[in-house]
Amino acid sequence: MKQTLDPKLLQAFVLLVETGSVSETARRVGRTQPAVTLQIQRLEAAAGTKLFSTIGRRFVLTSEGELLLGYARSILHLQNEVHVRLAAPKLTGQVILGVPDLYAAALLPNILSSFIAAYPNVEVSLQSSLSSPLVARVMQNEIDLALVTGMRAFPKGQIVAEEPLVWVTSDMNSSFNVDPLPLAMLPVGNVFRDIALDALQAIGRKWKIQLISEGMAGLQAAVMSGTVVSVIAKSALVPGMRVLGKAESFPSLSDVQLVLYQASAKSNPAADALADVIRSHLASSGAMFRNEKTQAGSGSF
Repeated sequence: MKQTLDPKLLQAFVLLVETGSVSETARRVGRTQPAVTLQIQRLEAAAGTKLFSTIGRRFVLTSEGELLLGYARSILHLQNEVHVRLAAPKLTGQVILGVPDLYAAALLPNILSSFIAAYPNVEVSLQSSLSSPLVARVMQNEIDLALVTGMRAFPKGQIVAEEPLVWVTSDMNSSFNVDPLPLAMLPVGNVFRDIALDALQAIGRKWKIQLISEGMAGLQAAVMSGTVVSVIAKSALVPGMRVLGKAESFPSLSDVQLVLYQASAKSNPAADALADVIRSHLASSGAMFRNEKTQAGSGSF
């Protein structure tokens, strides 16, 4: 008789592929690194096949591992959906979610659609601001949840995805050839800005700040004007923007982490439910994870 695939083992497998790290997977599931290694070994035994092969010091998904990854995400998504549907009629209340508008338009529609359909009796209040004040409001228990860009200065939260950054300009101009490079940037202290300016400095490219905006609307307007270059999350691309890369002599940019914070002062089942939907949506989408189809990170199985 074939063994069943334990959802806890599937969760560890998916997280390992997405994080690329045994230690980070262990942190997220609240287990030790040897325990995560044992979970992967148990999953391989249940599946009857090797899920990873070794290339140098890296663990890379086998073809069977690639196949299982898609099914594992679907199984975990369906499992969460069952819990959501069963709990939906019983849940009422209010939840306050903070999200920078850099992500709101790209991420929230599907998240809110799933949540509101499942929990029609819960009132959702949205607040849009920069990541730093949103994290502060969660820490002060003024809002229930915040989905923000991770920064070193922030307290530890739950990393739920990694998002690529891209250089953009208007597809109707050539402002990227101007010297010094005219930039539209977020305010001082924002990680998008820091990554972009560090990358330009590393290649010796001269630049000047032409416009500063606290939100995506201002950056989009500046980019569409055809006079500046900016850096945005890849998920925030809209028609009319041109992505710049190596062909235009622009340096590569590191990814940023999306981090979920939740207030801890009092129990809020509505906030717990929305947090679950956010995690499930980002995990099942897969597109926002840098290591989605390629490799798992350091560690041994």
